Amino acid sequence: MRIPTALRPLQRPSRTLLLLATAAVLAACSRPEPPPEPVRSVKLLTVGVAPLQSSLEYAGEVRARVESRLGFRVAGKIVKRQAELGQPVKAGQVLAQLDPRDYQLAADAARAQLASATTQRDLAAADLKRYQVLKDQNFISGAELERREASLKAAQATLDQARAQLSSQGNQAAYTTLVADAAGVVTGIDAEPGQVVAAGSPVVRIAQDGPRDVVFAVPEDKLAQLEVGSEVAVRGWSGGAPMTGTVREVAASADAATRTFQVKVAIDGEQLPPLGATVYATPKALSHAGIPAIKLPTTALRREGQATAVWVFDPATSTVKSQTVQIATADGNEAVVASGLAPGMQVVATGVHVLSPGQKVLVYQPKTAAAPASQAQKAPESVASSASAAN
Repeated sequence: MRIPTALRPLQRPSRTLLLLATAAVLAACSRPEPPPEPVRSVKLLTVGVAPLQSSLEYAGEVRARVESRLGFRVAGKIVKRQAELGQPVKAGQVLAQLDPRDYQLAADAARAQLASATTQRDLAAADLKRYQVLKDQNFISGAELERREASLKAAQATLDQARAQLSSQGNQAAYTTLVADAAGVVTGIDAEPGQVVAAGSPVVRIAQDGPRDVVFAVPEDKLAQLEVGSEVAVRGWSGGAPMTGTVREVAASADAATRTFQVKVAIDGEQLPPLGATVYATPKALSHAGIPAIKLPTTALRREGQATAVWVFDPATSTVKSQTVQIATADGNEAVVASGLAPGMQVVATGVHVLSPGQKVLVYQPKTAAAPASQAQKAPESVASSASAAN
């Protein structure tokens, strides 16, 4: 069907409006171009070599070189304990006692057996003397005399056995009293009165007087550097004059719980720390003070996958690039770089997590300090003086 000629001019404005609406819709759907990334200002530091300041220091405890765990040599019930925690004791001082009645009865029985054996020996000796006279008069044979001699020897052996038994039972009765074998200080109590203990069970612990040790633990990677006889600096937690000790013993196996190795350092002197005091030990073999190394603040480091990296500044292009580094250890609040950097390089010190490889940056310049207040106050004076001059 043909459109009348009179209506054809009305179609052109409709097409124009349609094109304009389509263009508006397309313009609304298109994304605007992202703004250009701003040029960031960064603080730089120049890589250099500086001596290390920190040393490896371990917390230790002061202990007696000889610490005895004393116990009864016989079993029994504790009826009395004279030792108290922290009490100084002397050699031979009574520490605790067991009930001795059973051992006293056993000693009485052994004493009675000794008396019986003595009587039997005396009787056998008298018989041998009489038979010796009869043998001299040829009233008995030599075999009969030999039997009497054998009876005397058997009686003598029985007497010796009874005497030894009495001595053993006497010792058993004496073992019911626990005494200190050396002078020292009581550092532990492991049994109380009324408790039945077995032979050899620890009852009292005594730290003997004399030289003392500083005991601390080191990890496995530092064990090879510690040798017996090496020097160790010791200082007290509560102050006092520093001391110098030597490594006396290094454990051959690691602790089952901490997996560290125990080290004992011998210390000598007149003003020794008290037992159980906390001290700090600094082995000279593990000290790195004074060794030159490259150090960076921790703010300059970032993680790049499984490695540690820094941003290195290129002054020719004013851009940064990523550089992987290897960290050896820490020196206070700074990281010691083992490889990856050379003296003279410039690295970004802060804001490392907002940069990208090849990004253009500006070097941060600190602002100029404001004029002192004393200088700023001179202006009114100069203005006033000029005004008075004009008048």
